[in-house]
Amino acid sequence: MNYNWTTEFETLYQKAIEKYKTGTRGSENFFDANEQKFLASIGCTPQELYDFAEDANNYGEPDFGTTLLITAARRDYFLYVQKGKLSGRTVATSTLKAKTDAVDGIEWLPRIIQKARIKLAGELDKDLMFGCGGDRKFLSKYNIAPADFLRFVWAAKDDDRKIIDWVKSKA
Repeated sequence: MNYNWTTEFETLYQKAIEKYKTGTRGSENFFDANEQKFLASIGCTPQELYDFAEDANNYGEPDFGTTLLITAARRDYFLYVQKGKLSGRTVATSTLKAKTDAVDGIEWLPRIIQKARIKLAGELDKDLMFGCGGDRKFLSKYNIAPADFLRFVWAAKDDDRKIIDWVKSKA
């Protein structure tokens, strides 16, 4: 499945878009056992793909290309850093930095850095989405593609200052 994982992923993305359009709700109603197994093999949860389909239907974004690039960043981290093993941890939304928290005068930045690390590690709570409307608004303001942000956070490791300075350079 490695060679053509993107094709399989696109099929499931389109399925999710259509199911949502026709009124199906809840990630547990979107994918069968084999499809869930495939998603797990790339470090993606049914909830994550459901969230992308929900936002695409309701807000017109993210599009498939953006969804694929975000998923590819997570997949790479899952396969090459986590060696295909989940951490077994889930980070509760209530533990995140506040939406109004700021660093160097930039609101949302502490929160999105935290969310990016959680996304890369596959530890998103079911009520948390990397690439949500707030994230998209922030990233759009700084002209940063969501997947580029993920990959920069990955490369910066624990160096928040490096991430902050990079975001500031985009302003």
